[in-house]
Amino acid sequence: MRQAAVAEAAGISASYLNLIEHNRRRIAGKLLSDLARILGVDPSLLTEGADSDLLDQMRSAATFTGDMVEIARTEELAARYPGWSQLIAMQARRLSVLEERVRALQDRMTHDPQLADALHDVISAVTSIRSSASILVGQEELDADWQSRFHQNIHADSVRLAASSEALITYLEVPSMEQDVGTSPSEQVERQLGKTAYHLAPLEDPSADLARFVTASGLKGAALQLYERVAKQYQADVAAIPLADFEPLCIASQYDPFTIADHFDVSLDTVLRRLASLPSDGQHPPMGLMICDNSGTALFAKPVPGFTLPRSGGACPLWPIFGAFSRPAQPIRQEVLVPDAAASRFLCHAIALPVGTSRFDATPVLHSTALIMPDPPQAAADPIEVGVSCRICPRSACQSRREPAIEGVTNQSVL
Repeated sequence: MRQAAVAEAAGISASYLNLIEHNRRRIAGKLLSDLARILGVDPSLLTEGADSDLLDQMRSAATFTGDMVEIARTEELAARYPGWSQLIAMQARRLSVLEERVRALQDRMTHDPQLADALHDVISAVTSIRSSASILVGQEELDADWQSRFHQNIHADSVRLAASSEALITYLEVPSMEQDVGTSPSEQVERQLGKTAYHLAPLEDPSADLARFVTASGLKGAALQLYERVAKQYQADVAAIPLADFEPLCIASQYDPFTIADHFDVSLDTVLRRLASLPSDGQHPPMGLMICDNSGTALFAKPVPGFTLPRSGGACPLWPIFGAFSRPAQPIRQEVLVPDAAASRFLCHAIALPVGTSRFDATPVLHSTALIMPDPPQAAADPIEVGVSCRICPRSACQSRREPAIEGVTNQSVL
């Protein structure tokens, strides 16, 4: 069908329909129903925009660039060229992983004593060989006995050099069994958890063999250690809140963490972790989870569409997960509004609790845990406006802004 014919049948101008097709105008109600009827499709097909998680990843990718990105047209790009948009998001993730690996290698080169010793052995062997060789090729004639001694020295030093070089090369290589190419240990763990939507069904059985479960993941090295830590915490949470009693109470209480915590007499962070681990069978709403330490670094992240934790750069300090650090042990319940095209709302429950035993004159170690629930019922109070990262946040008047947004990012263009 020609654009003009569709516009005429819908009772609008062709230029207005062109704006709709290029994502410049949003429609709903009667016009949406009329267009669906004219095109012979279900109205729901016309309301499905680009995946919000993909849009978050593309906007986060913009933080790697200068002011060259037309971030206000992100949704248009994702809608018109989904394949290229996936490529942009994938390359941004790859770039983040490579930058993390470079930083790790820099720290390793600078501070690792084992590497320093290996380099010293190589340099020492090379120096010794050079010294012996220079004597042998000198003008002074040596008797056979001395020549034999120097030859033996060169041979011994060359063997030592070969062994030191081999050890150095082995040390610098990243074994394939230890780490997948292009992925960090935390990403390997997230990928493993994502296979089951962060619900570890075998561990819901109190008698489950934790060691066997962790080994069966196929992870190695640092990723295996991180996964084991997550699995241990999961098993401890199951012991405190069994799934058989937990699911009915979730539905009856409308997933209120405080009601659940009182019922099972457990800490709020335990409830938040258990809520994020509910089965993804369509019976429960999607929920995201974040856990951060005092520095604001993410220790654990279960994503939820529309609320993405950036891999690089600082996140928005207005998120409740960070605000909880200023009020340790005090629960926070706050509705937030993110600056996407749909003005998505999320309900966040957060609490920061000390880890381990506190001591006098020692900086307390705090972990902040936040549960993120999308599209909550309309609250009486207005939600607080948050962002993702300052570079891609259109809220120009925000007092927490650390740097200007990329050129072209405005409240009018994004909201």
